[in-house]
Amino acid sequence: MPSFTPLMPGDPPELAGLELLGKLGEGGQGVVYLAQTRMGERVAIKWLRIDRSDDGKSVERFLREAEVAQRVAPFCTAAVLSTGVEHGRPYIMSEFVEGPSLERAVRNDGPRTGTELDRLAIGTATALAAIHRANVVHRDFKPGNVIIAAGGPRVIDFGIARELDPVTMTSSTQIGTPAYMSPEQILGHAVGPATDMFSWAATIVFASCGRAPFGSDGTHAVMSRVLRHQPDLGSLGGPLRDVVQQCLAKDPAQRPTAEQVIMRLLTQPVPSSHILQAGTEAATTGVAPDVVVHAVPDVRQQLQQPHEPQKPQKPRKPRKKVRRPVIIAAAAAVLALAGVPVAVALQNTLNSTAHPAPTTPAPKETIQAPKTTAPAVPEKKQLPGGSITLYELPSDPITLTAYQLFNKNKDNYARQSLRGAFDKYAGNLDTMVSPDGRYVAGRHEEYTSDDYDSVLITDRQAGSSFRVKTVRAPLTSTIRSWSKDGSRILLNIDKQVDNQGKKKWLSLGFAIVDVAQAKVKVVNVADESIRGSDFGWDGEQKGVVSFYGKDKGLRFFDTSGKLTRDMPGVGSLSVGELNLFSPSGKMFVTDCPGSDDEDTCIWNSATGKQARKFTSDCDTVLGWYDETHLYCWELDNGTNDEIQVVGFNGKLVRKLMEVPDELDLSTYFTINPARGS
Repeated sequence: MPSFTPLMPGDPPELAGLELLGKLGEGGQGVVYLAQTRMGERVAIKWLRIDRSDDGKSVERFLREAEVAQRVAPFCTAAVLSTGVEHGRPYIMSEFVEGPSLERAVRNDGPRTGTELDRLAIGTATALAAIHRANVVHRDFKPGNVIIAAGGPRVIDFGIARELDPVTMTSSTQIGTPAYMSPEQILGHAVGPATDMFSWAATIVFASCGRAPFGSDGTHAVMSRVLRHQPDLGSLGGPLRDVVQQCLAKDPAQRPTAEQVIMRLLTQPVPSSHILQAGTEAATTGVAPDVVVHAVPDVRQQLQQPHEPQKPQKPRKPRKKVRRPVIIAAAAAVLALAGVPVAVALQNTLNSTAHPAPTTPAPKETIQAPKTTAPAVPEKKQLPGGSITLYELPSDPITLTAYQLFNKNKDNYARQSLRGAFDKYAGNLDTMVSPDGRYVAGRHEEYTSDDYDSVLITDRQAGSSFRVKTVRAPLTSTIRSWSKDGSRILLNIDKQVDNQGKKKWLSLGFAIVDVAQAKVKVVNVADESIRGSDFGWDGEQKGVVSFYGKDKGLRFFDTSGKLTRDMPGVGSLSVGELNLFSPSGKMFVTDCPGSDDEDTCIWNSATGKQARKFTSDCDTVLGWYDETHLYCWELDNGTNDEIQVVGFNGKLVRKLMEVPDELDLSTYFTINPARGS
C-alpha cells in the first residue's frame, strides 16, 4: 500500500476533477497528492504552492518541469499524464510510482549491499543516460528523488531540470541539495550531464553506507568539503568504487558519462563491495571465543545465507496459564514528563491502591504514600498488523516501542519515535528501539555473505546506518535489550544441537555492542547449568544474569563472563531475564518457588530476600510498570486478551493493551527510570 498522510484542513477534497486520497509529500515548489481516477487507477498530482502562485518565475519553472519530464523516456521516471490549472495554480498529473524513496529505504532498512547495490547503480545510471539523451540535465539527482519501484529505480522531480543549450547551461544561482551538488553548481558555473554524474556518485555512496560522501552537517561546511576535500567513500570497493570515485572528480571534464558508467559496470562483473573481515572469528568448533573485541564492521555487508533453522526470538502471548510467557524487553526512556499534571493524576491513582503486608518487610524505598486524585483518560491508538489497541497516557512510565506478530511472516513493527507511529521491518527477526528513540537495532533473517550474524543499527538523528557483525553461522546472536542509557545492546549467543533426535537450542554466552564505537564483545560462558536460559542485564546494568539449575536460581556474571554471585531458589521466571529488575534495580520479580503461577514474589536484589508475595488475576507477569506496580497478561477476558497494570495487592489497576485472543504476538516496552524509580 502507498504511504501517504491524511488530508488536513486547507487541503482540497479533489483536484483536477479527481478525488484526493491523501498527501504524498510537500516540497519547496508544491504539494503532491495521491488521487484516484473513476476507473480506480491511482495517480500523483503535484500542485504549485499557494505562496508561489503569484511568482512568475516559480510558475514558469513549475510548468517547465512537465515539459522536461515529457521529453524523458517513461521507463526511467513517472510519466506525465496531463497538466492544468486549479484555483489559479497550475498542477501536473503524473503516473503514480509506488515505492519508497531511496533515502527512506536506506533510513528504514539500511544500506544497499552486494548485487542489490550493483542493480541500483546500473539502473539509476541507465535512467540518467535516458535523461541526458533527451538533452536534459536533472540538476537535483539525490536519494530523495530516486523511487525504489517494483520494476526498478525511477528518477523523479524535474523541478529544476534544464534543457542543455548554451544559454541555460550557465546559472549564477546555486540550485540543488548541497550534499549532492557538484563543485560547478556551488560556484554557479556551467552545468551539464557531468553535474548529474557527480550527484549520481554521491547518491550511490549514500546508498552503500547511509551517509553522503561530503557529510550533511551544515550547508557551508558541506559545500567547503565538496570544493576542497576528497570524498569519504566508506567501504565501497571493486569496480563500483573506481567508477564512483572518478565521477566525484572536481573537474567535470574528468567524469565519465552515464553510458560509460554503464559499460564499465557491465563489462567488469566483479563483486562491487570489498567485504571487510570484521566481527567475531568463531572457533573451529563453532563456539564463540571467550572474549573477542571487533574492529568497526563493514556497513555494506551483503546478506545472503538465511538463518535456518531459527531460534524463537520472544516467546508468544500465552493462551492459558500453562503456555509459555511473553518476554518483554525492558530498557530506559529518557523523556521524563514529571511536570505534566496528568502524570500526577495517574501515579496517584496507582499509588492509592492499598498494599498488603509483605511476607518479609519490604524496603522502605518501595512504599509510596497513597494519594487521591481523579484518574486520567488514556489515549486509544489502533496499531497495524491486526485489531491491536494501545491505551497510552503521556505520564506512563513505560512506552510500547516495538512488537512482533507470530503470523506467517513474523512481522516486526517498531516505533518512529517514543510516541509516534509504527513501521513494519520486513525480513527482521528482531527489531528494538533504543530508550530515547534515537536508534533502531535490527537483526535480519539472513546471514551475511561471509556467514556472519549481524545487527544493523540506524541512527535516526544522524540519518546514517551501520552494521555490526557478531558470530559465524551456525551460531546466532539474538537481540535481547538496550541498556538504560542507550549506549549498549545485549545479545544472546545461541546454537542449535541435536538432542536424541530432537532439535534443542543452547545458550552459549552473550555479546555486548558498543554503539558509539560500532564494536562488539562476544563472551563464551562455560557454564552448563545456564544452557537452557538466556541472558539479561543485572539490576545495575554492570553485568548480566541468567537462571540456572532445576531449583531456578539467579546467577550473576560480570561483562567478561566471570561468575560473581548466586541467588538460589528464587522460583521460575515468568517475566524473562529482560524485564526482571525494577527500574531502580533494587528489586526483581519471579513466580514464587513451590507454587503455581498465580503467586508472584518480589525480591530484594542486594540480599536475595523475599520482600513481597501476592496473588492476582494475572496469567503471566511481564515486567515492571514502576517501583510499586507490574504489568501482565490477563487472558480469557471475553474475545480479547489484555495487558494490565497490577498492584502489589494483586488488583488490576489499568489496561495498557488489548489484543484479539487469536492473535499471537510479543511486545517490547521501554521504561523511564525518572518515572519508575
